[in-house]
Amino acid sequence: MDKKSAQNVANVLSEALPYIQRLHNKTIVIKYGGNAMTDEKLKNGFARDIVLLKQVGVNPVVVHGGGPQIGQLLERIGKKSRFIDGMRVTDRETMDVVEMVLGGLVNKSIVSLISHNGGNAVGLTGKDGGLIRARKMKIEHSSPELDVPEIIDLGHVGEVTSIDPTIVDTLDLGSFIPVIAPIGVGKDQMSYNINADLVAGKLASVLGAEKLILLTNTAGILDEDGNVLTGLKTTDIDKLTADGTIHGGMLPKVNSALDAVKSGVKTSHIIDGRVEHAVLLELLTDEGVGTLIKG
Repeated sequence: MDKKSAQNVANVLSEALPYIQRLHNKTIVIKYGGNAMTDEKLKNGFARDIVLLKQVGVNPVVVHGGGPQIGQLLERIGKKSRFIDGMRVTDRETMDVVEMVLGGLVNKSIVSLISHNGGNAVGLTGKDGGLIRARKMKIEHSSPELDVPEIIDLGHVGEVTSIDPTIVDTLDLGSFIPVIAPIGVGKDQMSYNINADLVAGKLASVLGAEKLILLTNTAGILDEDGNVLTGLKTTDIDKLTADGTIHGGMLPKVNSALDAVKSGVKTSHIIDGRVEHAVLLELLTDEGVGTLIKG
């Protein structure tokens, strides 16, 4: 390394110091998904980011998705995926596949990757230690032809009723990094597949996290000219939603981020997971790589 390159490295480390000091002993909940979870280079970069955060005294908690992987396995066994309002209709057979993929294949691959990069990761589902209690989610469809809204049963798709953070707190106090699959259990002892953004937001609130980070396949919340908007307050989000700037698949992410902030999380971040080391860039540099939402 030449002198100029070495100086650049020193400048980066110096810039990161106040952020590291501010985040010391704080909990950061990170929803991991999208390209960051499928591209090999991005996967390794993410794992190194998580290990580095733990090494400098931050407590990262990872919540992951796995929709594409579930779809691929369902296709291989000849079962078609069906979606309503962006949510997978999940019968008992599909739920078996969801548990196999999220709680097994995907979860353990993330644990292995973090461990390979020097971290001590522990894989969990929401069923472990009574972590996530859930209930069946039902959605309503209204139409002029119906006197009352149609109730649509999505099967084993759930929503969070409560979170017991005891097992996560125990792991955080040690040298462990929790990696959580978004599967909950109901009073009926049935398993439920829950949106990972929703789980991450609820978990951040219950843990009293300093930050919630949602990795996406976009640069963040964009204005009509394609510029990234950041430093947004709840009133800004309401306006952007009302005028249609925030729409489609970004809505559930923004709602999770907003609910977390309203519940006491200091800031939420919707960041571009296609950028290598996006987590470190957002947390430990002046520039960042996405949208910050604050109360």
